[in-house]
Amino acid sequence: MIRNIIFDWSGTLVDDLPAVLKASNYVLTQSGKPPMPLAQFRAEFALPLKKFYDRHTPDVPVAQLEEWFHHEFRQSQDSVVELPHARTFLEFCRAHKIRTFLLSTVHTDHFKVQCGVTGFDVFLDKPYTDIWDKREKIHEILRENNLKPDETLFIGDMEHDIETARHGGIHSCAVLTGYNTVDQLRAAKPDLIVEHLGELQRVLVKNKFHLQPVVAVENIEPPLATVGALIFNAKKEVLMICTQKWSGKWGIPGGKIKRGESSLAALRREIKEETGLNITDIEFVLVQDCISSKEFYRDAHFVLLNYTCKCVAKNPRVVLNEEAREFKWLKLTAAKKLKLNKPTKILLAAVEKQLKSQARKCRG
Repeated sequence: MIRNIIFDWSGTLVDDLPAVLKASNYVLTQSGKPPMPLAQFRAEFALPLKKFYDRHTPDVPVAQLEEWFHHEFRQSQDSVVELPHARTFLEFCRAHKIRTFLLSTVHTDHFKVQCGVTGFDVFLDKPYTDIWDKREKIHEILRENNLKPDETLFIGDMEHDIETARHGGIHSCAVLTGYNTVDQLRAAKPDLIVEHLGELQRVLVKNKFHLQPVVAVENIEPPLATVGALIFNAKKEVLMICTQKWSGKWGIPGGKIKRGESSLAALRREIKEETGLNITDIEFVLVQDCISSKEFYRDAHFVLLNYTCKCVAKNPRVVLNEEAREFKWLKLTAAKKLKLNKPTKILLAAVEKQLKSQARKCRG
């Protein structure tokens, strides 16, 4: 049973990625190196920090690199915000008397400033900050606070967090809200991967505060019915979104159908929640089975109901929720060239075939 939780900070409880990217690129340019785009940074950023610095700025003293980084980070840290579900999860831990700790590389001064905004420090029994190599600290934390390894969980967003948990002989959970990709986290082999802390809360409640079901049950989760749509704007461009849970590949917005909800009502709701868009002219395209896809962050069986639709607004403004990282409006031919997840490839091919058939009928 999980009675103690050790949290990482950046990418687990707060979103500081924009500020860290800006400060890291400042360090790179000061060192005479080119800045990194977000995708490259997320793929290459690593802990301990010395590992990242040795790879990209080996000839610059660490003290100088840190001075540049923290100077620039202070200018940007007003962009740091709490992650969705983080506050609710911390409150959940307090309500169930789960002891909570922090083990993070975050600079102590930055941590204090960010806690002044979030107030998250009141939920932590003790924070351990400014830790460059968490593996060197984990045993001390366990010993100092009398934490039993089999009752302790480390939650983080990076491979180093999983390695730290393994080094300490404790449970590990990776969240997709931070720096590392699904593939990187899978390679680290955590005990559990969740999309966000809200999902972890549901897992703990369902499993009576264990990471896995207490009693093994076959076919735990039945197939899930979902809806998704390829959305067209007035320029006949389609909306593509990139999400962590699909291994950073591009796809379409959509989600699960709720009990008592029609598929079309679910589609309108999911599109509104994920993109902020209102849709019309909904047309069914095809149904797909998606069984244990390696592209999805966890083992699941989906029945995918795929549609096309149009934006109600002539100049649509896309507002992504926490599930997506990026969006693009593209012509269908350009969208097909993206790094797509398999169900989206199938949908785009079907839609393209329909459009060509319609064009031939019009010419005939």
